[in-house]
Amino acid sequence: MSSENIKEVVREKYGEAARRVVSGARSTCCGTSPASAIDGCDPITSNLYGEGETSMIPETALQASLGCGNPTALAKLQPGEIVLDLGSGGGIDVLLSARRVGPTGKAFGLDMTDEMLALAEENKRKSGLKNVEFLKGEIENIPLPENYVDVIVSNCVINLSGDKDRVLQEAFRVLKPGGRFAISDVVVRGDVPAEIRKSMELWVGCVAGALSDRDYRQKLAAAGFEAIDIEETRVYNVADAREFLSAAGIETHAIAPKVQDKFISAFVRARKPASSACCDLTCCKL
Repeated sequence: MSSENIKEVVREKYGEAARRVVSGARSTCCGTSPASAIDGCDPITSNLYGEGETSMIPETALQASLGCGNPTALAKLQPGEIVLDLGSGGGIDVLLSARRVGPTGKAFGLDMTDEMLALAEENKRKSGLKNVEFLKGEIENIPLPENYVDVIVSNCVINLSGDKDRVLQEAFRVLKPGGRFAISDVVVRGDVPAEIRKSMELWVGCVAGALSDRDYRQKLAAAGFEAIDIEETRVYNVADAREFLSAAGIETHAIAPKVQDKFISAFVRARKPASSACCDLTCCKL
């Protein structure tokens, strides 16, 4: 399936998830609720956010959370920083980021799904936060200038892209020199059965499109990043595998043992090198 076809499937499924939240149904994929808004996707993690965090954001932002981690906490955001969330969905990580960077900082959210953007704007209104801006666009073509943001976060979204090299190149472009890439994502360790890779429902469900830890490192390095690190935050066992394989209509008896400990939630860190190039004629005279 082409990158564009993948994008359209993802757009439709996540639009459906947003509509379910608006209608009063909970929505999760790699999330926290026992009911999933996305057919074929059961939750693969839980308790992503602490009570102190959830009490500060609108309930619908939490209900629309489709992530597999808490990158805003792990990124150690500082007051005054500019943060960009790739694939911001209902806005939970943008709102949490905005609180962490304070009124002197700013948090951008980027999403391609109209329904999610509308939900995010409503959550922004409910939050009362002023240092938040949601942008419509694709993570393969970020609508911000180069050297603009201090930190990029993302929550189980990059694995959904059919052109991950482009996503990482764009992330590198918009980061300031010395800027940080700090995302949560599903990562694969070792080989994965072909049946999983062929399932679009699992791709949308944060599994089939996941990179191996080796490929993630290689792609980040090729984009120009340094200080690359992948920190395991949860390992999925055979019981977890049976849940998401069954949801996709795949026979689990023979396949589930083959994915034991293959899928992990991970915090992926990297840094854009600090610029050492001469910026103008005056610095070259020093």
